[in-house]
Amino acid sequence: METVNVAVMGHGVVGSGVVEVLLSHEKSIAKKVKNEINVKYILDLRDFPGLDYSDRFIKDFDLILKDDSIKVVVEVMGGVHPAYEFVKACLEAGKSVCTSNKELVAAHGAELLKIAGEKNVNFLFEASVGGGIPVLRPIAQCLSANDLYEVFGILNGTTNFILTKMIKENMAFDDALALAQQLGYAEKNPSADVDGHDACRKICILAALCFGKHVYPEQVRTEGITKITLADVEYADIAGYVIKLIGHSKLLEDGKITADVYPALIPKSNQLAGVDDVFNAVMVRGDAVGDVLFYGRGAGKLPTASAVVADVMDCVKHLSARKYLSWDDGFDGYVVDSESVKTRLYVRAEVDDIIDAKSNVFASISDAEFIINPDNNNEVAFITPVGVEAELKEKIASVKQLKNVSVLHVLD
Repeated sequence: METVNVAVMGHGVVGSGVVEVLLSHEKSIAKKVKNEINVKYILDLRDFPGLDYSDRFIKDFDLILKDDSIKVVVEVMGGVHPAYEFVKACLEAGKSVCTSNKELVAAHGAELLKIAGEKNVNFLFEASVGGGIPVLRPIAQCLSANDLYEVFGILNGTTNFILTKMIKENMAFDDALALAQQLGYAEKNPSADVDGHDACRKICILAALCFGKHVYPEQVRTEGITKITLADVEYADIAGYVIKLIGHSKLLEDGKITADVYPALIPKSNQLAGVDDVFNAVMVRGDAVGDVLFYGRGAGKLPTASAVVADVMDCVKHLSARKYLSWDDGFDGYVVDSESVKTRLYVRAEVDDIIDAKSNVFASISDAEFIINPDNNNEVAFITPVGVEAELKEKIASVKQLKNVSVLHVLD
């Protein structure tokens, strides 16, 4: 049995978890991969005295890059820079790389996968979507016989926790966010979560893997949950829906795709409606298999670390061969403006006269389904029929009686 040296870049929450799993499961991992895995270096600018492995810490990246005995590098630093430069250099030096860095993969995945292919090494990132939930490998391997045409899901545990509190406990958004921060689910600056950026990066990766071309975050229409009110939650409940932050991408007939992140009304009968608290769920639709749902905790130290270590093990087992995980670069116009695609919309607005407003809504949108809430005398809420989104919004805007209009998507 040979020894394969690996390096870990970053010793934060996930990085320390990766080291912990590699060391505590050393014997069982060696048995599975037929090689011993040795953590030779841990790169971090901070000092960690008193650990059993404190002697492995380094501060100079070049020690990793120039050490030919390092075959696999784990990047768990986070952010794009210097992670991108470090990962690219490692791949070009013939070292396989495993990462949990969704921001890096969403921004540079196509380029890094191309380099890995040219150097006959692996670039793996199972933990970048769904933490410890096995999602990417099953899509790439188990579902490879399918033509996949849609992927969507609850991709951020923090926002799902907040919405669950609003739905189940009638808790206002600000209070639910404060609780999420108190429990460690949300950062002090929660923008990446509540504004939808985290979910955006994940749907980029999922769409690229499902449909074969890179999707860049700036191509994805992204909306968070900061404008969701308890009134929206109540109207959705009356109509038989719950509100979830959804990452959604769909293959169109012309080979292009849509890609969006937005809060949407989900029917209570849909499996995603019952995904609560910090749990994530990804639905993939294929022509042969139908609907497949992946569900579990989407983050956390050890769940995420377990996915990273599984990638390390895969790399060790395939030191001289590549895993078939790849996609091509995207292009301008590949992701179409979703407002040109058919959908349904939920609308809530303030009005001076409910009867007059309803009459004018019917005049513009004849098949609108009104949601009746006897406790609100100065609002109307309704769901539109299926239509091109831009055209529906024009019709809604034409109803002059509607003030402070709130619009959400409806996924059936």
